Amino acid sequence: MSKLSILQNIPCTLVTGFLGSGKTTVINQLLNFKPINERWALLINEFGRIGIDGALLANAQSQDKAKSNIAISEVSGGCICCTSQLPLQVALSRLLTEQHPQRLIIEPTGLAHPRQLLCQLNAPHWQTALSMQAVVTVFNALQWQQPKYRSHTGYQAHVAAADVLVINRYQQLNKAELLALKAWISTLNTHSQIIWAKPASQDKIDRIDPNISDSKTSVDFDRYLSELIVPLTQPSVIINKSATTNQNSTRINSSVINPGVVKSSSNHVRKVVADQPPYYYHDQRQDMLVGGWRLPAASIFDFAKLKLWLLQLPNWQRIKGLINTTEGWLQLNFTPDSLTIETSDAQLDNRLEIILAADTDSTQDKIEQLEIWDSWNSQLMALVV
Repeated sequence: MSKLSILQNIPCTLVTGFLGSGKTTVINQLLNFKPINERWALLINEFGRIGIDGALLANAQSQDKAKSNIAISEVSGGCICCTSQLPLQVALSRLLTEQHPQRLIIEPTGLAHPRQLLCQLNAPHWQTALSMQAVVTVFNALQWQQPKYRSHTGYQAHVAAADVLVINRYQQLNKAELLALKAWISTLNTHSQIIWAKPASQDKIDRIDPNISDSKTSVDFDRYLSELIVPLTQPSVIINKSATTNQNSTRINSSVINPGVVKSSSNHVRKVVADQPPYYYHDQRQDMLVGGWRLPAASIFDFAKLKLWLLQLPNWQRIKGLINTTEGWLQLNFTPDSLTIETSDAQLDNRLEIILAADTDSTQDKIEQLEIWDSWNSQLMALVV
């Protein structure tokens, strides 16, 4: 098969969702449908600089041989859908020409602007290379219960840009709340299909119904997976609509017309973060504070103390990590309504990233923020045994 034929009409699925919605879990579920003899690719855009989602997915691959033959590329340190399109174009170009995937999944950061990204992916120079399938948006129903999310324009934007809404963490909602949720969704998006995500096992159900047996849970989960695979082969309605209504809103970089001519030396695309451990950073973007660490694998953290320290950080919205602890290598995935801790294979280094909501009423200047982050850095280092 020639390179030219490989670069034509590659099925591409965009998996969006607000910060902490559960996109990585859904992507792992989608990867279960990959035929063993096919080459798939993931393009992951992370808000922070450390690059943890890619490592989490790579770790899942190492533990599940059925998920082998998947290329993972990361664009870290910002949103690929903002004013500069070059990171997105370079990342896609390199992934298509170097890896020759037969299917592509793109995961933008949870703080992305989905409609801008949809418009970019519908640009003329991608229309022959990519065949855009239904946009899958992952939606956390527990977040929806909080007014600060329902009124957040970024949170609403993900719902408005969905062909398919995968709604999870809804088990705690009563019938009236579920009806209110569907009515709220319809005010933003009248055409999206709704898939109610099912947990893989009963011990993951937030409110256990004693009438539900393990076999019933298994059947429900299998039914959910059979629904989840359908968007992989459905054309996107929202992308065509976005192209019609926003055709003049995005300027295409004319220097990147043929994906094959992009040089692979660009530092916008990194399979491995360039900054080697020990590495620590912090930054403020939009209305969020973000900071992260990469530390040598030999650094072992007291897990009980580390967990306590992380959870007492102010206004935290997301905590992710691959950490060598006194209880072994662990992967952490924390949101305010879910603390997920799983075992991990040994890694080349420790990685930790935290995202916090900026205190808009605070009068802290940059010097005070620097002092706070430096203090947190010292506190974290003190947890190494």
